[in-house]
Amino acid sequence: MFDIKEELKKIPDNPGVYHMKNSFGEVIYVGKAKNLKKRVKQYFQSRNHSAKIQAMIKNIFEFEYIITDNEVEALILEANYIKKYRPKYNTLLRDDKQYPYIKISVQEKYPRIYRVREVKKDGAKYYGPYISNYLVNEIIDIVGSLYKLRKCSQKLDGTKKNQRPCLNYHINRCTAPCMGNVDYKDYKEEVTKAIAFLSGREDDLIDSLKEKMKVASEILDFEMAAKYRDQIKALEMIAEKQKIVSTTSFTDQDIIGSAIGIEEACIQIFFIRNGKIMGREHFLLANISENETREEIISSFITQFYTGTVYIPKEIYIETEIEDMELYENLLSEKRGNKVTIKVPTKGDKSMLIKMVKKNALEVLEKGSQRIKNNQNESMQAVVELKGLLGLDEIPKRIEAYDISNIQGVDSVGSMVVFENGLASKSNYRRFKIKTVNGPDDYKSMEEVLERRINRGLSENDDMKGFNKMPDLLLIDGGKGQTGIVEEVIRNYGLNIPVCGMIKDDKHTTKGLIYNGKEITFKKSDIVYQLIYKIQEEAHRFAIEYHRNLRDKTLFKSELDNIANIGEKRKINLLRKFGSVENIKTKSIEELMDAPGMNIKAAESVFNYFN
Repeated sequence: MFDIKEELKKIPDNPGVYHMKNSFGEVIYVGKAKNLKKRVKQYFQSRNHSAKIQAMIKNIFEFEYIITDNEVEALILEANYIKKYRPKYNTLLRDDKQYPYIKISVQEKYPRIYRVREVKKDGAKYYGPYISNYLVNEIIDIVGSLYKLRKCSQKLDGTKKNQRPCLNYHINRCTAPCMGNVDYKDYKEEVTKAIAFLSGREDDLIDSLKEKMKVASEILDFEMAAKYRDQIKALEMIAEKQKIVSTTSFTDQDIIGSAIGIEEACIQIFFIRNGKIMGREHFLLANISENETREEIISSFITQFYTGTVYIPKEIYIETEIEDMELYENLLSEKRGNKVTIKVPTKGDKSMLIKMVKKNALEVLEKGSQRIKNNQNESMQAVVELKGLLGLDEIPKRIEAYDISNIQGVDSVGSMVVFENGLASKSNYRRFKIKTVNGPDDYKSMEEVLERRINRGLSENDDMKGFNKMPDLLLIDGGKGQTGIVEEVIRNYGLNIPVCGMIKDDKHTTKGLIYNGKEITFKKSDIVYQLIYKIQEEAHRFAIEYHRNLRDKTLFKSELDNIANIGEKRKINLLRKFGSVENIKTKSIEELMDAPGMNIKAAESVFNYFN
């Protein structure tokens, strides 16, 4: 039996993190402390607590604590455990996104440009964050058309040469340094121009292009003049999307404002990079008590948001002083790698920006709060109805859905999407590249994915990778065969998790579920149907998105690459003739001979491989 009075006597005076638990062993609150003994004792000795904390204290059955070397470590641990346990009585950031960045790998001999979600200390140039993948892809495409920088992941040192360039060369988006015929100085010059553009100096580039367009027109080279005109329009379009807010400072900054409602608050951030607003985003914090101050809400947000994001700007502007501001600066400086300052502007342009951000936060809170609550209520109602339809003992609060896909029989991948209380929890999504299965075997691929997921879940006790929490319900894209495979995997691990197959009709639209060998169908107006449809589409979309990321690496790769006597030309001719690998599998030797470039030996190799 846990004796709270006796355990309080044992608490040390060190800094650290503490967990309050209820009688079921669930973590209901996580906190940090400069002095653990003083802080934890306050909960049981003082009566001047908010209603939320009083309710929490009534539910405390036991507590644990972790000693740290300093307050910064305690702050990091607190943020990690809040994200892991989502405690009932903590102020919770509902969504911690990882934003996309544009990376130019200037540390390579022939730098490449591509999208990333993680900023590393690798000598490369990073630009962002951007709040839209679409905008990032658009900028990369425009930079590609202007400066012809490569996107491929090949390691080019100038010695190894490819026999043929990729598709980007043929559509005039890359000069193909992989071929070894690109002048190094010329390529570097284009890289310098791209960096100038991404650094906000597009005005100089536009002026230069206008001069070139003028010269081309004067010598009657109208084709080149039109090319320069299109490049100018592309640059101006991107520049228009990045509103200038400062002409004196090009320091990366975040401007944070808040609006507080009943039981929730909204935080709005404007991301300023190189003196321009690159984007904005709002975040909702739940479990706000009536006595919780604005300072406490902003502190909670800074801890949870910046310990999870990949990039921290040099300056952060907030609307009010917070307790232990120097502690937060030390935490963020340690993560960034150099000095970060948190400031409270009282006048000037930053003060005006704070007011604008606060106004935006209030707008989101007033208009979005009810809509968000309605979505949450409807989603939870759908989950409750799903429990009744399936006859489950518990409400499936965490649902995991899986889909298997492949491209031309190779590069099989698995997607895992997670819905909590009926809403997508995108930070818990995971992807799997199939490692042990050759060819398009969905059953074996699904078996591998589930085994890897469960193994990770059983072995990860206190990390933050998202596998340590087991699902209440598994949804598999497929019918009885796929569900049977998954049920066997679950039994082999001694687990008791219900498994449903998500089935589709002849039009490839969600139809219903397979559960315990029986088919359950829904009307399209049912909220349960809408939930299942959303989950199935999301699992499929997430898998397809992974394929798109792999496609640059496997543009011309297929299962035909494994067949003797089939080279690049024969492979392309076969695919052009028959349309897909699946069709090729059904053809006789005589039919295979009809493809251009095929002979009897090659046709027999293909036929024998698939039969």
